[in-house]
Amino acid sequence: MIIAFGKRFKSNEQDKILSLMEDRINKTLSGKSLDIQKVINAIDALGKEIGSGIYDEKIKKLPIDDPLQYKDMAVNMLSKEALETKLKTELGEVSQGNTKIMPLGVIFHIAAGNMEGLPAYCMAEGLLTGNINILKLPQADNDLSVEIIERLIAIEPNLADYIYVFDTPSSDIRGMEKMAALSDGISVWGGDEAVLAVRRLAPPTAKLIEWGHKLGFAYISGEYKESDLSDIALHIAVTKQLLCSSCQVIYLDTEDMEELYTFGKRFLPILEQAVNVHSSNSIGTRANITLRSYTDMLWSFISDKNSPDMLKGKGCSVKICGDNGLELSPMLGNVLVKRLPRKNIVPVLRKSKGYLQTAGLICSEKDKIELCRIFAQCGITKITTPKEMSETHLGEGHDGEYALRRYTRIVNEYF
Repeated sequence: MIIAFGKRFKSNEQDKILSLMEDRINKTLSGKSLDIQKVINAIDALGKEIGSGIYDEKIKKLPIDDPLQYKDMAVNMLSKEALETKLKTELGEVSQGNTKIMPLGVIFHIAAGNMEGLPAYCMAEGLLTGNINILKLPQADNDLSVEIIERLIAIEPNLADYIYVFDTPSSDIRGMEKMAALSDGISVWGGDEAVLAVRRLAPPTAKLIEWGHKLGFAYISGEYKESDLSDIALHIAVTKQLLCSSCQVIYLDTEDMEELYTFGKRFLPILEQAVNVHSSNSIGTRANITLRSYTDMLWSFISDKNSPDMLKGKGCSVKICGDNGLELSPMLGNVLVKRLPRKNIVPVLRKSKGYLQTAGLICSEKDKIELCRIFAQCGITKITTPKEMSETHLGEGHDGEYALRRYTRIVNEYF
């Protein structure tokens, strides 16, 4: 499925479409700049239609546990208020005097499939900055992105020359190289392998905009309440630890292994209850949980004495680990618990530089400022309570950066 020149084409017409795009792109860039207010109005109208329920049947088929929550999030992110706030926050103070903000030109978006609706939102960000957008859909996309983007063009036909969508498989290197050659910037979402693959195919003249996988964790220093543990458990159960902001490791500010066991035994029934309440409705997710649980059991039989001790609950587990490295957990309700005395925070977390994102902090008021300072110095980009680790707020950055600034360039004019 391809969208180009405002129309839908079959996938086997890709080479023909790509051969025509250079002239079409040059013609678009030679004309007037995209009217950003029209972009905002069109995206806002699309968000309202999503909110009205016309896409509910497609949304309900997504492999997620709470489709209605997904819809509400999409409506909020696509609202006029959110878009105008995003523009003002991320770009509002850059243009002044002889300096102006301009689009990069053409952005090639390589979207990941781990977050439903992300491809359409990537497109929205590219349009907000006035760019022509080439979007490669993830193979897991269920045509919802195509339907939404087609509707956006129908709402505002002037966007047709700024939108190209391809369902090209990642194995089609030749096709992706052609798309990259047309681009001024390449935005890639995914893990290390995806990023490395894009670096290999990208021309040296293209700006790489990488949104790689990140890791989140909770950190507990001093006394904690039952409600604090409930907040961590709720976060783990709801996100299934599938997001970059999800809690993979719970760190305790201690050097005593016994404190980890005491914590784990106290936390396990709370986690078990949360996981039970927020169990997945997706057959695939439930199967994944069962498979991971069975794998953990087998691993516990063959692991040596230095391997983590596992406290097993129904549909979840807490692993007491002897090391302090930040790493991906088995996810889906299975969390790692490790020691990390305050004096060791910097040397330990710096080993994971480039992967750091969200810290859920539980500590006394008097320690909050100091711990926030230390985490920020390490490279953490979001520090909050465990309950809000995966909450999004108007105006916040993504992985420590404003996306719109990465999709633009500064032009200075002197006369």
